Amino acid sequence: MAKAKRLVKENLKLVDVVIEVLDARIPSSSRNPNMDELAGQKPRLVILNKSDLADPEQTRLWKDVLAKAGFPSIAVDSIKGNGTREVPDHVNKLAAPKIQALVAVGRRPRAPRCMVLGIPNVGKSFFINKLVGQHATRTGDKPGVTRGQQWVRVAGNIDLLDTPGILWPKLENQEAAYRLAVTGAIKDEIYDLYGTAGKLLKWLAANYPEAIRERFKIEDLAAQPEQLLEAVGARRGFYISGGAVDSIKSARIVIKEFREGKLGRYTLDMPPV
Repeated sequence: MAKAKRLVKENLKLVDVVIEVLDARIPSSSRNPNMDELAGQKPRLVILNKSDLADPEQTRLWKDVLAKAGFPSIAVDSIKGNGTREVPDHVNKLAAPKIQALVAVGRRPRAPRCMVLGIPNVGKSFFINKLVGQHATRTGDKPGVTRGQQWVRVAGNIDLLDTPGILWPKLENQEAAYRLAVTGAIKDEIYDLYGTAGKLLKWLAANYPEAIRERFKIEDLAAQPEQLLEAVGARRGFYISGGAVDSIKSARIVIKEFREGKLGRYTLDMPPV
């Protein structure tokens, strides 16, 4: 983590605009707590990625919150490309003061330079690939810190440092850790899958009961998490030898279907009031 942070700080010296990618379902939990320190005063564009899986009304409210904090944002679906066409205009606008300052001291105008930052599994690579597309060209001999890094000219006349900056979340906040696990930012092997799925199912039952009834055909939504998971397994026919319900398999399917949007579009981080 220390090495990653150091490389990010060194690379940030080369860019005009920071593009911060967050998971639209958990905009607060998926933000690295050191981002403000790392980015400093550099203009920042926030990408609310995976917006197709988030509650659209909550995404709108989060955009308002970010705007009030001084960060323009775009709701993006990096798989289909929705929202990515707005990125170059935003970057050019944010970088304009820097480019104008260079011209004012006799420097030639150049394309704005940006770097993508975010924690693992918020969709940085999909976003970069969609932004770069088929028409990108390598722009060559600009300095890069890590050997092999290059700048890529993308649509809209902006230069993108082609290595995404990987930051790591801090997991002292257990509620944030739970949300990161649910959305796939933490590897399934290192958290309590059963407990996490049970907590998610209980939250959905309390807040979106009709969705759970429709998807899993569960009637007693007031049941405890372990009972809800058992009911899911029974409905799906997940049995092991002896006739017991395979609740671990139930937990896996609940997490999987949540991540795929099959249970609906939900935002776990509520915007601050």
